[in-house]
Amino acid sequence: MTDMTAARPQKPVNSLLVQDANTARRNASEKRFRAYGITAIAIGLVFLVVLISSILFKGVGAFQQTTLTLQVELLEAKLDKSGTRDLDKIKKVTTFGYNPLIDDAIRRAIDEIGVENPFRKGKDLRKMLSSGAAGQLREFVIANPDRIGDTVAFKLLASSRVDGYLKDRVSRESLARDKNLTPVHLDLIDALRDAGIVRKGFNMSFITGADASESRPEQAGIGVSMLGSFYMMIVVLLAALPIGVAASIYLEEFARQNWFTDLIEVNISNLAAVPSIVFGILGLAVFIQFAHFPQSAPLVGGLVLTLMTLPTIIISTRASLKAVPPSIREAALGIGASKMQTVFHHVLPLAMPGILTGTIIGLAQALGETAPLLLIGMVGYIASNPPEGLIEGFLSPNSAMPAQIYEWAKRADPAYYERAWGGIIILLLFLMTMNIIAIILRRRFERRW
Repeated sequence: MTDMTAARPQKPVNSLLVQDANTARRNASEKRFRAYGITAIAIGLVFLVVLISSILFKGVGAFQQTTLTLQVELLEAKLDKSGTRDLDKIKKVTTFGYNPLIDDAIRRAIDEIGVENPFRKGKDLRKMLSSGAAGQLREFVIANPDRIGDTVAFKLLASSRVDGYLKDRVSRESLARDKNLTPVHLDLIDALRDAGIVRKGFNMSFITGADASESRPEQAGIGVSMLGSFYMMIVVLLAALPIGVAASIYLEEFARQNWFTDLIEVNISNLAAVPSIVFGILGLAVFIQFAHFPQSAPLVGGLVLTLMTLPTIIISTRASLKAVPPSIREAALGIGASKMQTVFHHVLPLAMPGILTGTIIGLAQALGETAPLLLIGMVGYIASNPPEGLIEGFLSPNSAMPAQIYEWAKRADPAYYERAWGGIIILLLFLMTMNIIAIILRRRFERRW
């Protein structure tokens, strides 16, 4: 035997301590992917901040309102000529009879601060006030007839133009062609503001009040439509929760797997993607035209939203039931429990957090819907008074928060546009509250297997 004359060339051995080209490319690709993800999150956060900032900037003014504090002399010669304090005779005095009292109160306020009054007619001075100021005085006198003859301090709402001027929504240049107000009025407003007669304060009536006509945007509030949404959510909760949970339990735990149940499942999934206005057309045909339920009633709106919410509740409930481990069912059946006892005593309590979470999310989705309410007339109706009782709350015509926001947004006066943004703030607060409750319920009762 002879020794090898030449050694074979050996391949270079890669070291674990040295990064090769393939690993470098994979690491660079991973860094790029992370950068893409961080960039996408940053862009989303920027758009979210812009959206929230624009909503707050445009809607926060709705929570403030300008008022004029005037000393109004309730003359007996104007309001109760007989002097008997007969309420029926006092009610016969219309709002036109209160206008001279308001005119005199404005003139006295201007004279007290030592400013020249450029207007001779009282109706020109009243342009600074809301058209509902006389009605406010009349309601006070009817409720307190014994105050006739006294001088009473009233906080009267300023007109929408005056309110917009103090909120920088109306400028002197924009009033050049305005028939409701002139720059001369703004000079008086500046003088009255310096004297403390004109003030801008928190507008509680926007949260608790009712809608108003297009000529009185300063009196419009979202409180009554909030009650309409509340009654609708009660209908949705009482109708959608038991029906959705019962259907989910039957399909998941008791129904046999065949072509019929497969067809039902496919249709439920498809209904979850149907546009909401389709449910409005269905509600109009079934509940109003066929069943003759009252139009614009929260009961009808709640039933329509129930049809829309049912697929969401059924899907989320079935997912919660599937999340319960099969060992729970097997253990219950192994100790002699029946199928129904297994479901209602063991499976359902463990799935309840997910069911409640899905239900609250479905309610939040229904709370923000507008399209179904368009078809049943809850947009065209102006809710000017709150319901007097529980039954009337369900059956009397009313509006809802999203429908009220839609109605304000399409009106001409900029003050209504401002209130539409303010209504969006309140609606978002409701939605955030409901979603926070859903998160708390899930975190509180969720079990990890």
